[in-house]
Amino acid sequence: MAPFELTFLGTGTSLGVPMIGCACPVCQSSDPRDRRDRSSIFIRTPELCWVVDTGPDFRHQCLRNHISRVDAVLITHSHSDHIMGFDDLRPFTFGEEARIPVYASPATMAGLRHTFSFAFDEQNRYAGYLKPEPFEITGPFHLGRTLITPLPVQHGRVVTTGFRFDREGMPAVVYLPDCKSIPDTTRDLILDCGILIIDALRHRTHPTHLSVEEAIAVARDVRAGQTYFTHLCHDLGHAALEASLPPGIRVGYDGLVLSMD
Repeated sequence: MAPFELTFLGTGTSLGVPMIGCACPVCQSSDPRDRRDRSSIFIRTPELCWVVDTGPDFRHQCLRNHISRVDAVLITHSHSDHIMGFDDLRPFTFGEEARIPVYASPATMAGLRHTFSFAFDEQNRYAGYLKPEPFEITGPFHLGRTLITPLPVQHGRVVTTGFRFDREGMPAVVYLPDCKSIPDTTRDLILDCGILIIDALRHRTHPTHLSVEEAIAVARDVRAGQTYFTHLCHDLGHAALEASLPPGIRVGYDGLVLSMD
């Protein structure tokens, strides 16, 4: 297997695509790339497998992508479209002593503890229940041989945590799914990254997400080797958007797999 394999589990915004009750061309599209679950990725390495965010579609995403192993969970922030599938991690903690490590910033962990108090209060530690083991992110950490660097970015009034993944001999992979602006300290950490996966909600500006044009500007500014857009709304059809993008920038889609040797 490849030393690092990344699967886009979902590339859609909080409402998903198609959106309930919408008859727009993208929501009615027959192109499977226009069907977008809530944003999430799954990473597989020879040592460990982990998921970034567990949105409302998490169970379906695992079944569709034949995911039978998750060793850890990273959470970018506690908005509902990124955490409401959290309890579907239960199959990965079957057994009295089984635990699943959960990594999040202190603020995000507080949100998880509030929303899923039944899992964190240690009163329900039965064999079939979810048993998270919380780790508050305060700096870089390792999962197996992968160095993970937290990347604080602004998402409206909320600070979310993106991630940079580094393995020896592999171009750095950066994941920023919910982002409106990037502080200089974070920008310095993603300069010349090999792969940039970044929020690109729509063409019109938005108060809490990057537009397509803003995301292109970020990709150029940080000199990303290859960029993939995620967190796309139903304003954007995959084929038309990808045809309009400059070289080195593509549109992510659910099920896309990136393998790095």
